[in-house]
Amino acid sequence: MVSHIASAARHVAARGTPSYRVGMLERYQSGSAGPRILLVHGLSSSADSWWRVVEALAPHARVTTIDLRGHGASAPADSYALRDYASDLPRENWDAVVAHSLGGAAAVLAASQPGFARSLVLLDPVLEVPEADFEAVLADQVSELRLDEASVAAEKPHWDERDRAAKLVGVRSVDPAAVEGSFRDTGRWDVRAEARALRSPTLLIAGDPAIYTMLDPELGRTLAAENESIDYRVIAGAGHSPHRDKPEETLAVLTERLLG
Repeated sequence: MVSHIASAARHVAARGTPSYRVGMLERYQSGSAGPRILLVHGLSSSADSWWRVVEALAPHARVTTIDLRGHGASAPADSYALRDYASDLPRENWDAVVAHSLGGAAAVLAASQPGFARSLVLLDPVLEVPEADFEAVLADQVSELRLDEASVAAEKPHWDERDRAAKLVGVRSVDPAAVEGSFRDTGRWDVRAEARALRSPTLLIAGDPAIYTMLDPELGRTLAAENESIDYRVIAGAGHSPHRDKPEETLAVLTERLLG
């Protein structure tokens, strides 16, 4: 396990992109020309989770990955509400922001203010945690802190070894208070109104409802039907992490959208 974790921790160095801090967030830069793209990870994860996407985009774009507050190499914080995460996101008029899960919810909030991004790609964003499911979802997320090499391999046998290693780095480096705080400090987790109001071109990439998704399919279809700026796509056979569950299919959609 140590070798796998060390390998994942070296991803950034292997890309030749030393980190630097802006505000609370550790940032990593890849690529030297092309559109400016920000990648935002999910809960109990880190910038390392984007290794495959960075490798695909960096030859054609200037890619910035970040560690959210309390995650990866970024500093812990006193509050982990969704609006705190959103306020941390660099408002640099990105050509595109690609965000997963919790990161997707934060990006929706950040996009409600001008100057954040010209377009969004949201991978299975958690736009709402229904009140009836709140405690169960929270307990499930807290349980991830107990993941080890054996359990993540058993739960995610279809993931690349590098994805599993990066997941372990994420759960071992996150501030444990960030996991419960993301729910308790947020209170009612619901950014559906902000999603409905999006004006930047937005692609929702969801997991397969037959497998697992945290983006309610009816909500995804409704957002796309009611807002001409929003498109909704499902990656067949993927769960909550399409870029790790079905990487080839997800990369094809991402590169077509971002570089095509």
